[in-house]
Amino acid sequence: MAVNDLQSEEKITGLLQRLAMLRGWSSKTTQSYRSDLLHAEAFFQQAKSSLSEAGQQQVLDYLASLSRAGLKESTIQRRRSALSTWFSYLQDQGFREDHPARHLPKLRKSRPLPKLISEQSVEALINAPDAHTTTGLRDRTMLEVLYATGLRVSELVELRLSHVDLAAGLVRVIGKGDKERLVPFGAEAANWLQAWLAVRPREPSSPFLFAGRAGRPMTRQNFWLRIKQYAVQAGISPLPSPHTLRHAFATHLLNHGADLRAVQMLLGHAHVTTTEIYTHVTRARLHDVVNRSHPLGRG
Repeated sequence: MAVNDLQSEEKITGLLQRLAMLRGWSSKTTQSYRSDLLHAEAFFQQAKSSLSEAGQQQVLDYLASLSRAGLKESTIQRRRSALSTWFSYLQDQGFREDHPARHLPKLRKSRPLPKLISEQSVEALINAPDAHTTTGLRDRTMLEVLYATGLRVSELVELRLSHVDLAAGLVRVIGKGDKERLVPFGAEAANWLQAWLAVRPREPSSPFLFAGRAGRPMTRQNFWLRIKQYAVQAGISPLPSPHTLRHAFATHLLNHGADLRAVQMLLGHAHVTTTEIYTHVTRARLHDVVNRSHPLGRG
């Protein structure tokens, strides 16, 4: 079979069916590959080539066109994977000797920037619960601790009484991968913790600092619903995410001059590159300050 004979839609479909049989693909997977490959074929034909004859530069041009079109990185990665599978098959079947999609530069998966929330909005959110009620006092304390320590919501709801050292101002956190870290908290959080411990229900007996029903830990979903409720009450828009106070903790520390490595340790990040995303947030804030405040900053 000549390479040029593979250009038509029918023959692409036929070869995909053979490949699907060899690899045990579902009909949905086969259809997805077919859609992605026909999309690439249309691009290559406009460039006076074809899916079977395209070289590495044409493959790079195709992937660049997807990026310029604003497609999600996951979509670009999927179409790239379809091309790689296709060229591997052509190579294995002897239709071509090279593999133009094999040694391409890796796509860098960018992390979305955390949503910014001002210190004023954080204060409004934390002040929203009615601390004169037991439930409100519990929620206020949870928000105070969350913002004071930068814990994940899952870490907060799993906190045990034995993990809190009020005298030292420290909480012992068991994070991802069962890694343990000590996180300090300030006087404000300590005062609210003392107030909560004074009224915290003793029955049923529970080791958890913020126990839910029957002494079990509160679910992160339940606490997230309560955060949304307080955000609406405080007039915060857009509504915060479950990690908003964790993001605010890191961003506000860096805004006030904290060391990046220290913030990394407090957040429990294994690599500083994960923490560096917050430096982009603080730089974005500085750009915004210049644009709003400098006489030549307005475009």
